[in-house]
Amino acid sequence: MSGVVAAHGPFDHRMGQRMLERLAHRGPDGSGSRALENAWVGSRYLSIVDPKTGGQPLSGGRNDDVWLTGDGMIHNFRRIRERMGAERFRTESDFETAVVLFDELGKAAFEQLWGPFALVIAAADGRFIAGRDVLGLAPLYWVRNDDTVIFASEMKAFDKMLRPDVEPFPPGHVWTPEAGLEEIREFPGASPVLLLSRAPDEDPPAWVFDAVRETLIRAVERSLAGAQPKGVLLSGGVDSSIVTAIAARRQPKGTKLKTFAVGLDDSGDLEAARLVAEYCGTDHRELIYTAQDAIDVVPRVVAGLESFDPTLVHSAVPNYFVSQLAGRHVKVVLVGEGADELFAGYSHYGQLTDPAELHAELLDTLRGMHIGGLQRVDRVAGALGMEPRLPFLDLDVVELAMALPPEWKLLTEDRPAKWLLRRAFDGWLPDEVLWRRKEQFGEGTGMNDVLRDHFSATVTDDQLSAAADVVDPPLRTREEMAYYRMFYSSLQGVNAQATVGRFAEA
Repeated sequence: MSGVVAAHGPFDHRMGQRMLERLAHRGPDGSGSRALENAWVGSRYLSIVDPKTGGQPLSGGRNDDVWLTGDGMIHNFRRIRERMGAERFRTESDFETAVVLFDELGKAAFEQLWGPFALVIAAADGRFIAGRDVLGLAPLYWVRNDDTVIFASEMKAFDKMLRPDVEPFPPGHVWTPEAGLEEIREFPGASPVLLLSRAPDEDPPAWVFDAVRETLIRAVERSLAGAQPKGVLLSGGVDSSIVTAIAARRQPKGTKLKTFAVGLDDSGDLEAARLVAEYCGTDHRELIYTAQDAIDVVPRVVAGLESFDPTLVHSAVPNYFVSQLAGRHVKVVLVGEGADELFAGYSHYGQLTDPAELHAELLDTLRGMHIGGLQRVDRVAGALGMEPRLPFLDLDVVELAMALPPEWKLLTEDRPAKWLLRRAFDGWLPDEVLWRRKEQFGEGTGMNDVLRDHFSATVTDDQLSAAADVVDPPLRTREEMAYYRMFYSSLQGVNAQATVGRFAEA
């Protein structure tokens, strides 16, 4: 987790410093910038992989004149370093791999990088490139303004005069001054490719469950890399519980995994999280908050979230409290985000009966996550100076899950939501958790009704009717309008139409 600011073309360095200050929450470990002849790169950084020498902007290359500012992590950096030769590297930072690889291969280097990343690289000889991972796990926005292109990790970083032109930088692309925007990797899982001859009601072979299990285990192991202390945000749902079960088994001997849970008093999530923590033997901490606590924090959450979608706000409020709790003890948190999008866990997927339609819906959801659910995970953790890691959205897991026949993800009488995933981890968790009914994070924590009732009462029907058309589709509920007011107050000038993802139902 770091805050990226960069520009190519004529640029006021004082603006760059202002932008970095607005991202101070993302990088409590340090700040730095570098001005080149026609470029500027700056960072507020959180050092995870290499706390001693991994500060940013990071320099490297043959002549030590290539500079990088970035957010995220390069999962395959050790493999690349071994191939290129350890003598070419001066630090243990995963991002130095991108610097050295770019110095040798140019933009083709980005095709070899595996993991969540948003990177901007500038060299003394005029070379410049910006790129983002194919899922958009690491945030990046940009403004193309006359002869200058400006980049930042969050919309709030940009000066007000620039905000109307802010757009999300497209995932899976790179930009260079010479060639403009280019795709570096196709989105995974465009069509299922495995076992298409199997009948829909036929059980998958045992190796399918083995593959799902082993691929996710490897993803969790990658998420546990780095020198900083780590924990799991344990909601009590099946996804974070599976991540907890894996991570707990991977703890060094004599240590316990730290887990964190929050909720209103007597919430279902708290009870389930306690059960998982006891079963897995974790060092568990929890926080009980009140309805008023939740109401009071919403303006701060909406400003940090950079969204006004009610579904995101409902889940972001408990996510804020649990991240705040975790931040007192760890720097890195593992999160269960992504399983519902891969294995059809949301309730509206259960209404679909056509496999092709379900697969298309899952693809659309995954493509939109970078301005939806991922935005919640990133902004909330970033606001508190932590790095979230998402094993379910490891590219290996995504490619495998989306290659499986969608027939196996359809909801039937014998197969509940995420049946494939649950079966793969049979015996890893208590049955009452492994086969627990899916609840949205805000639902399981008791959050949805509290926020909906309170904030709906702050807007009249006439006010909603008069102002609903400020976005398309129009604001749908009084509650959503209340959040939109907070959004507009904190991000005046931002084009919400181009930057905010919204769920189908408010």
